[in-house]
Amino acid sequence: MKQADKSDRELGPWGQRRAKIAANPALNLTYRIVVGVVGAAVLVLGILAIPYPGPGWLIVFAGLGILASEFEWAHTALEWVKERYDRFMGWFAKQSVWVKGLGVLLTAAIVVVTLWVLGTFALVGGWFGLESSWLESPL
Repeated sequence: MKQADKSDRELGPWGQRRAKIAANPALNLTYRIVVGVVGAAVLVLGILAIPYPGPGWLIVFAGLGILASEFEWAHTALEWVKERYDRFMGWFAKQSVWVKGLGVLLTAAIVVVTLWVLGTFALVGGWFGLESSWLESPL
C-alpha cells in the first residue's frame, strides 16, 4: 500500500506532514534536496571517521539512514553495507589476538599520522618548550 493510499491515522503525525510536503511538487523537490545534502554530508563525515577510534560506522549508518528516508537506492545501499559490516565484524571477532593487535596498531598509526599532519605535536610541544623540526607538520 502506498503512503498516499493510507489514512491519516495510519500515517501518524510525521507521515501526515510528509504527505502534505509530497503534495506540493516544489516543496517536495526542496525537501528531497535538503535530505540529500544533509544525508550526504553525514555519510561523508562517517566515511572520513571510519579509520579512527569512535563511531565512524555509526555515522555512516546514520547518513545512509537519512538518505534512505527519501531514496530507495540508499535503502538498498544501507542493507548491503550493514550485511558486509556484520560479516566483517563476525570474521574479525574470530581472529587471533595477533590479528586483533595488528588492527589496534594500524588504527593507532593512522591516528598518530593524522595528528602529525595536522600539526598537533608541534602545537602541544610548543606549550612545553619542545621545539623540533620533526614535530612540525609536513603541510
